[in-house]
Amino acid sequence: MDTANQDINLNSPNKGLGTNDLSDVPAEGAVGNAARTLPPGMTEEEAEELRTELTKVEEEIHTLRQVLAAKEKHATELKRKLGLSPLTEFKQNLTKGWQDVQTSNAYLSAAATFEDIAQSEAYKKTQETLSVAGQKTTAAFSTMGTAISRKLGDMRNSPTFKSFEDKVGNLKSKVVGGRANGEEVQSPEQTNNPAQDNAPF
Repeated sequence: MDTANQDINLNSPNKGLGTNDLSDVPAEGAVGNAARTLPPGMTEEEAEELRTELTKVEEEIHTLRQVLAAKEKHATELKRKLGLSPLTEFKQNLTKGWQDVQTSNAYLSAAATFEDIAQSEAYKKTQETLSVAGQKTTAAFSTMGTAISRKLGDMRNSPTFKSFEDKVGNLKSKVVGGRANGEEVQSPEQTNNPAQDNAPF
């Protein structure tokens, strides 16, 4: 729709419709079914007057939607020419919204309340207590870590662990075979194992 030729005067007979004049098309639900029953206490003339008014209002709504669509299209074109992308616009809106929040009475009041809390004796004592508790917890974890390391070292030097380590080492050498010595591992097809050749499966 050409916005330059569009008449947005709602009292105009053109009503912003431009070349897409729909004056001969009845609006939805307006005029048409004369066989409808009238509400009690309403004459045919009153009903016709209301239908006519409804048609005019629906036409104005349609016109306003067309005008709005044309204005939105024009605004989008102007933004494109200015290099404003939807992302840039979103960032600007977000920044402006955050600035509005920071200057709002509720935010300033809450900030003042938090400042008062931070200056209070109860807050300072709680902060000191938590700091001491954190230091003690750190020291406890450090001591516990040292004890666990010592215990694992003692376990590793125990005869049970040595026996387990030897068994794992033997299992590894059986599975890996000569690969540890730089030899190539043979696939089962390459191995000439007579026990496997005569297997029942």
